[in-house]
Amino acid sequence: MIKFTLKCKNDHQFESWFQSAAAFDKLDAAGMVSCAVCGNGSVEKAMMAPSVRASRNAAPAPQAPSARGGLSAPTDDRARAIAALKRQVEENSEYVGTSFAKRARDMHDGVTPDRPIHGEAKPEEARRLIEDGVPILPLPFVPSRKSN
Repeated sequence: MIKFTLKCKNDHQFESWFQSAAAFDKLDAAGMVSCAVCGNGSVEKAMMAPSVRASRNAAPAPQAPSARGGLSAPTDDRARAIAALKRQVEENSEYVGTSFAKRARDMHDGVTPDRPIHGEAKPEEARRLIEDGVPILPLPFVPSRKSN
């Protein structure tokens, strides 16, 4: 997995994880990468510094606790960005439910035509897809059809 800092035509910067640089290029060419803030489809990689730990044993920096004792809640900007991403995904792809892993693999293998889909996969299914080079991404929200 690789994390890219991305920038849209409207100068919004955001980060996103991809299985590889090639997976980003494929998703971008298919028009499936859009700004997490405004939904603009004109996105490019921004300048970014590498993230390097001092050693394998070094612990990641702790997150600041909130006033209620838990981890900090997402900011309003982050919540708006996630809502915009959810709207973009749901308007421009087909919800395939729990058959996501099979359908993604069938498209990757050329059994069915490529098209934008989203759905659900068990962790083992997602891991196998990633290991086999199928370009997938976890979504930071629950699909509307799964909400109720």
